[in-house]
Amino acid sequence: MTREELAEWNVGTNLDQLMNLDPRGYGVCRILYEGSRALAGEPVTMHSARALMEFLQPGDIVYILTGFILRPHKHPETDGIVGAILLARALIQAFDVKPVIICPEENIVAVKNCAPLVGLHLYQDLKELIKMPQAFGVFPFTKKKEAVKGQIKELFSFGEPAVLISTETPGANDKGEYHNAAGINMTELEAKMDGLFEAVKEKGIPTFAVGDLGNEIGMGAIAAHIIRYIPYAGKGNCNCPCKGGILAASAADYLITATVSDWGVYGLIGAIAYLKKDIGIMHDTDMEERVLRECARSGMVDMTGSLLPGIDGFDVEMNCRMVEMMRSTTAYAIAYDNQRWFDVTIEKGFFQKEEQEDVRWSRSAS
Repeated sequence: MTREELAEWNVGTNLDQLMNLDPRGYGVCRILYEGSRALAGEPVTMHSARALMEFLQPGDIVYILTGFILRPHKHPETDGIVGAILLARALIQAFDVKPVIICPEENIVAVKNCAPLVGLHLYQDLKELIKMPQAFGVFPFTKKKEAVKGQIKELFSFGEPAVLISTETPGANDKGEYHNAAGINMTELEAKMDGLFEAVKEKGIPTFAVGDLGNEIGMGAIAAHIIRYIPYAGKGNCNCPCKGGILAASAADYLITATVSDWGVYGLIGAIAYLKKDIGIMHDTDMEERVLRECARSGMVDMTGSLLPGIDGFDVEMNCRMVEMMRSTTAYAIAYDNQRWFDVTIEKGFFQKEEQEDVRWSRSAS
């Protein structure tokens, strides 16, 4: 292990541990993380960030999928859209790419209202987006299964993406049905983005996913683990006639799991900032608060259904604390460069043992 590898391992571990902090104490995040960590064979944030460093070049198109509609009000939730907007900013800062947020129509108002808050221009005309600096796009995706192929063709007409990143996007089970966390059928409410995800995979384009339960696009990458340990995931366990369970059938190439999907996105952004040695890639608490509050004003609801600004039951203060901790720990790691202590620590062999444990964990999962 080199000094650089040690630092990356530890920064990734910091971010993974922070995004899987379990204030509710119900443990699902820890269950999921065991599976996603085994899949990656190393800290999941750094694993995905390093892959993006390899795949992305200036001018590339990046699809960002998000948008979960909740009952009973039939409004989209804040988790997903907040992180997607901030991720679009981070990817532009880090890689000079062209992000396109693909989401249900109900999310469009929040994207439009938040674009100025993150200092970016927004284009719904994707032909114009390709020409413009400091800009991202938004594309409303259909809820009608029969319209999916046409929308995929339209999107690809602007150019294929270099990568696809999904965060808190509803994923259909292997029967084509969508569910919420309690196993209630949500198919009529959700945008049918699985078709786009699979079309991208068929082209050999790398796919990334962030989730916090198992019913999100991409989570089928750790299907056996989720079925074994997550409620309502297995066959016959959902609360609807399909009896297919809540597990999303789609499988991402790179998977991040967290207590809150947006926290997983922030961990990914922190890892990119570390690899790029530029803490400015990660947003600060002021921007977090402004975007979260504007999403709530734009009709996005908390997991509880409240229009008060929050994400998955955590208020503005809690989300800002998460951002501050991630940003601070990453900034310290960027600034710290005591070669002597890295070298003498590596010589003791502890982290070689940790690497070997990751390999054993990954092999046992496969």
